[in-house]
Amino acid sequence: MMIRRRTRGAIALTATALTAGLTLTACGSSGGAQGAEGKLNVVASFYPMEFLAGRIGGEHVKVTDLTAPGVEPHDLELTAKQVGAVKKADAIVYLKGLQPTVDKAVDGSGSKHKIDATAAVPLEDHHLAEGHTEGDGHDHDGAAGDPHIWLDPTRYAAVARSVGAEFAKADPAHAEDYRKNTDELVGRLTALDQEFKDGLKDVRNRTFVTSHAAFGYLAGAYGLTQVAINGVDPESEPTPARLADVQKAAKENGVTTIFFETLVSPKLADTVAKDLGLRTAVLDPLEGVKDPAKDDYLSVMRQNLANLRTALGADAPATPAAPASPTS
Repeated sequence: MMIRRRTRGAIALTATALTAGLTLTACGSSGGAQGAEGKLNVVASFYPMEFLAGRIGGEHVKVTDLTAPGVEPHDLELTAKQVGAVKKADAIVYLKGLQPTVDKAVDGSGSKHKIDATAAVPLEDHHLAEGHTEGDGHDHDGAAGDPHIWLDPTRYAAVARSVGAEFAKADPAHAEDYRKNTDELVGRLTALDQEFKDGLKDVRNRTFVTSHAAFGYLAGAYGLTQVAINGVDPESEPTPARLADVQKAAKENGVTTIFFETLVSPKLADTVAKDLGLRTAVLDPLEGVKDPAKDDYLSVMRQNLANLRTALGADAPATPAAPASPTS
């Protein structure tokens, strides 16, 4: 049984008893790693990893997200305090290759439970080098791969399973709860996958244009074609040749909408849309959520589905998005 810190006013402990209590609190009767207040101390690199850690860990974990809400994660620079948090973490959930400073801090951590999302779901090269069009036949040897695996619910579910399994190893006393929470989340992601399959099967147009090349896995999962203005880095600058390719693809495929995202300026998408006489709309890559009290992964993905259906010309009215709730 976990020994918890007593409140002020409790009977004073002797020095020997206090030492023994602290030892039990640090080690736990199960032998698992446990941090403050008997909870597993988890560090997550950015929102998609934090969402998994929180949903699967539930009341048994304390999760620290290294990327603050509303901050674009690609350019994250860790503070000394954050590096220290990574070093002291019981478990770390991250996506190797997306945030170099996080990778460096993880390498320096003594944690025995480092959960790299790419170990569960290897990255794919979606041929997104700047100035090239997907499937153009160019050689892309050496590409690190597209990191946005969480935008395919089935791949995201595979990462969830790896998180749940590692939490159970780190904190065996609560292993059954981690398994139960993992199964529940995987069930929700499986249902979301079916919503996307059903919602996109009847669209008239299967090509969409986005400012950021984040949706390759989503496009592949549901038979769509992504045409991206920018590459994997949302703040990169497209070449004139790339802009010409995008405009040509939009005209040839009857594109009605240029999608932009929430954490990066929409200026480029607005410019392309204005040049082509098209409208703009949000397609959120879910690299972060501005207000976690109002939105979460599931609610934002359902809004993405509704926006895609509208832009791609679904035969029936778009399915209303579920209420924006972190518990949806």
